[in-house]
Amino acid sequence: MSNGAGDIAPDRWRMLGLLALAELLGMSLWFAASAVAPQYQQQWALTAGETAWLTTAVQLGFVLGTALSALLNLADLVPARRLFATSAAGAALANMLVLTADSLAETVPWRVLTGLCLAGVYPPAMKMIATWFRARRGLAVGAIVGALTVGKALPYLVKALPGATIANVTGAASGAALAAAGMVWVGYTDGPYAFPSRPFSWRLVGEVVGQRPWRLAMGGYLGHMWELYAAWTWLPVFVAASLAAQHDHHDAANAQASVVAFAALAVGGLGCLWGGAVADRRGRAWLVNLSMAISGACALLIGLTFGRSLWLLAPVALVWGFFVIADSAQFSVMVTESVPAHAVGTALTLQTSLGFLLTAAAIQLVPVLVARVGWSWAFPVLALGPAVGMASIRRLVSTRVGSTDH
Repeated sequence: MSNGAGDIAPDRWRMLGLLALAELLGMSLWFAASAVAPQYQQQWALTAGETAWLTTAVQLGFVLGTALSALLNLADLVPARRLFATSAAGAALANMLVLTADSLAETVPWRVLTGLCLAGVYPPAMKMIATWFRARRGLAVGAIVGALTVGKALPYLVKALPGATIANVTGAASGAALAAAGMVWVGYTDGPYAFPSRPFSWRLVGEVVGQRPWRLAMGGYLGHMWELYAAWTWLPVFVAASLAAQHDHHDAANAQASVVAFAALAVGGLGCLWGGAVADRRGRAWLVNLSMAISGACALLIGLTFGRSLWLLAPVALVWGFFVIADSAQFSVMVTESVPAHAVGTALTLQTSLGFLLTAAAIQLVPVLVARVGWSWAFPVLALGPAVGMASIRRLVSTRVGSTDH
């Protein structure tokens, strides 16, 4: 693999730092309501399935936003700086409007709008950093995904602070997203490897879907996504329920659960950096198959730690958090390498749209399983995703090997 000598732009590391920090701050909106879900559940007497809509609404809004962006080719037509900054500011406003809601029914539309706006924050950033890196693109995109992973965990850290309220967590996330919008608006420019633009075309989506390497990369990505957001959404709840089963002091258990949840999600940031560096050396297919194998094993095993010592639960949760996201950026890099350059933005946006649509089903499935079989057996179904994903990536590798033989 390349050693990175092809990346010569002197500002590339400064730009990576800026975009990574902006993603970290902007994506703190994602779980802003989920982090305080227990308060909402108590305040509005919600069931577990109803509480899940605090997260599922964001997923569906993101799907709607990415679908519209893909169909309208926004990521390939609108300047990235403008798209990111406007979307981050809109998401911050939508998130603050959650505080005006008096019921779940009033909250869900604002969460949907938050997700819709975040469609202009997440996929464009991957394309933006790809304009600055070519030889070390795996590491660079890994850093972006790692930063947004830590950002998504931030609300759990804020919630762990003494006296944290729904308003505190919500306001902190919106303030962070506004800062991200300002940073990108003032400081970002495209790099030397900018992708060529082209006029709008309804056929661009069809051109992307027609690429077999893209479809196989998507198979791996969809398997990964089946597991990822359901794990991120329900692992904090699982940890809290496990600790509550051992402690009479629920306030202390909730604080511990928030810290463990933050650590389990945030460690994924290190996983993304590790994954990017390893993928650039060993190959993306090797890295994603290793990560899916380990994360799938954790999905099978973590239920066995329920109600047991935190010293048993926490290591499995941390390993799962590390590997469940370590491969995510590499699927995006595979997409950038499997379609024509003029379609990269639309391909990334279509990829995330389909992937997040799948996550909504997985998120809603877990509480149904918990009600029927309990926490100890609710997570193994998520291991099906990595199994299917690994099979698809093996076919992708075989296809590429076959094409080089001819």
